[in-house]
Amino acid sequence: MPSDRNLRRAMLLIAVLGIGVTAYLTVAHYDRLAVLCASTSGANSCEAVQSSVYSHILGIPVALIGLIGYVAITALLIARDGDLARLATLGMALFGVAFSGYLTYREAFTLHEYCEWCLSSAGLITILFILSVIRYLRGSPFSAAPVPERGGS
Repeated sequence: MPSDRNLRRAMLLIAVLGIGVTAYLTVAHYDRLAVLCASTSGANSCEAVQSSVYSHILGIPVALIGLIGYVAITALLIARDGDLARLATLGMALFGVAFSGYLTYREAFTLHEYCEWCLSSAGLITILFILSVIRYLRGSPFSAAPVPERGGS
């Protein structure tokens, strides 16, 4: 089992990769760039997903929501470790994996198109969630205070 320090480093690396993926999709959205896609059908499935009705919530691109989430998780991993930071990281990763699951469901069963960038982000947030659960369940070695003994005789 990796040390807590190595676990946080791995999580930080994954979150930074998530920032890269979602930053690319966000820039492509706002600059109206075609998203690079390895589609074999000749059509750009990433573009179809990125321009679908499911690519926005209240006018906000889901890529931007993902970017904000990855940045927040990165900030929590850089911040001082503690019970609250671990719980917040776990909560954000849980929300991210649930949201990505919903979007992946829409890709598969509504759009019948897959965006490799979106799927890579879904994979990254899933790994982050699993590592967040491990990190949360381990607890902090600094948070366990010794239990005082009751004086008796």
